Amino acid sequence: MSQGSATPLVGVLAMQGAYREHLRALEAVGARTRLVRTREDLQDLDGLVIPGGESTTMQILLERMGLLEAVRQAVLGGLPSLGTCAGMILLASRITDGRAGQRGFGALDIAVRRNGYGRQVDSFEAELDVAGLEGGSFPGVFIRAPMVEDAGSAEVLASHDGRPVAVRQGNVMALAFHPELSSDLRLHREFLKLVRGRKEKSAA
Repeated sequence: MSQGSATPLVGVLAMQGAYREHLRALEAVGARTRLVRTREDLQDLDGLVIPGGESTTMQILLERMGLLEAVRQAVLGGLPSLGTCAGMILLASRITDGRAGQRGFGALDIAVRRNGYGRQVDSFEAELDVAGLEGGSFPGVFIRAPMVEDAGSAEVLASHDGRPVAVRQGNVMALAFHPELSSDLRLHREFLKLVRGRKEKSAA
């Protein structure tokens, strides 16, 4: 098997947010990467990252590009996915303060509130204990972060002030914070493990 086919290909949705920082982090932990801006860009991906931004704007852009249903179906079809900040909102099944017509993909059985931690001026950093993550606490960067009001049946990986801020359900992970804005690559490495596991299982 060639190195190219053995190395997972992870797409990063390039509508808004720090998608280039996600690209750099993924490449640093050993993934091949691709910016996703069209339906064709979803072809042959082993994983997908949905970065931060403004969730309603991102949904509008996805609809305008004809990508919303394609991304939804890819995620619900089992494509390992990581959503950060606004990406968490898009992956959720319930948005408690969503605008008219706004709905998540339903990939995570969670209820989220947009900007639950306040406006941009209320941004903060917090040391987080992430389940299963070796090497001590993780530096969580919160910027207009969504608040998980109900984790439902999702596994809670980390909490802050009693609220879940990192969850996982099956092949889908979501973080209320921005790991790509820290210099810590451990969560991108954990996501790549998830991607590799699914890729190996599909190849078996």
